Amino acid sequence: MSFSPDDIRHMSEAIQLARRGRFTTQPNPRVGCVIVKDGVVVGTGYHARAGGPHAEVVALKQAGYRAYGATAYVTLEPCAHHGRTPPCANELVIAGLNRVVVAMEDPNPLVAGKGMDILRQAGITAESDLLADEARALNPGFLRRIKGGLPWTRVKLAASLDGRTAAASGESKWITGPDARRDVQLWRAMSSAIITGIGTVLADDPALTVRPDECEDWDHGEPVQPWRVVLDTDFRTPLTAKILKQPGRTIIVGIRSQLPRQTALRDAGAEIWVLDGKSGKVDLKVLLQRLADEGANEVLIEAGATVAGSAARAGLVDEYVIYQAPVLMGSSAKPLLDWPQQFMREQRKLVITDLRMVGNDIRLLARPKAL
Repeated sequence: MSFSPDDIRHMSEAIQLARRGRFTTQPNPRVGCVIVKDGVVVGTGYHARAGGPHAEVVALKQAGYRAYGATAYVTLEPCAHHGRTPPCANELVIAGLNRVVVAMEDPNPLVAGKGMDILRQAGITAESDLLADEARALNPGFLRRIKGGLPWTRVKLAASLDGRTAAASGESKWITGPDARRDVQLWRAMSSAIITGIGTVLADDPALTVRPDECEDWDHGEPVQPWRVVLDTDFRTPLTAKILKQPGRTIIVGIRSQLPRQTALRDAGAEIWVLDGKSGKVDLKVLLQRLADEGANEVLIEAGATVAGSAARAGLVDEYVIYQAPVLMGSSAKPLLDWPQQFMREQRKLVITDLRMVGNDIRLLARPKAL
């Protein structure tokens, strides 16, 4: 299918609009829409929050009567089912659009081509696959959850140049500088859930929240706080822990019943999950599947070398976010990952997708290389 330079330009605008919802739409996908009439943009919109109006509805409201006979550019196939809001495909039909171009069809079985069918049955020209790769990049977690039943899982690590994450004493504050720590807030904001281990809770007592006041030029409204998920085999989380005093969900995950401790943590506001174990620890794949079932699109692991290494060894990491500070910590310090390897053939290769300076630190994004 052939698209014009104007088609490409307007879809690019829709993709940029969709990016504005990257911190707030979970569990819904990020979607943008641009409506054009006689070469002029008459309506724009993006989906901001689950339960709020979809991108197409926002753009149609802005366009008003000018939507009649216009072309809509949408980054994801318009929905065809009743959720919290009516089907967007029907709204486009009612508005009298002449043509709808979508970047990619929705893999959700509730939509999956049905939205395009509604448009075509109404006599609207409906075309797809324009800037599809860019559109897929907007929603890695939504697509992975819908297609594979797992969230898109990132591991965030802060390390020295020699790949060490904590001193031999266990001290780890602070390896990286304030700019890197502010940058982490954005990765948290993109995540439905943050996973950490009981060791980190006991050592650092983190809050694991999104703090907009620490982000420069935050203009995304009130953040959607990610779920705080603690791997705590024997439910040792202190009742005074900061994670129990934050807004939103705190989930403590163990593998065996410890009723008095579970009851006390539940009374303190935590949810208790008892899941299958593996080698005496929570099975991370089972946990990720449960989080996906609950609607988690993107998950961030912020933990020590043991948890991060377990996720890596199990092949559960989709993306590494690694901050490296210009310091050397020596061979006695703790490694980036707890992942014993003896031979070169055991190495796992990565593809670096982004490399940049964040303040005085290096931020590296990498994904496992396909075998």
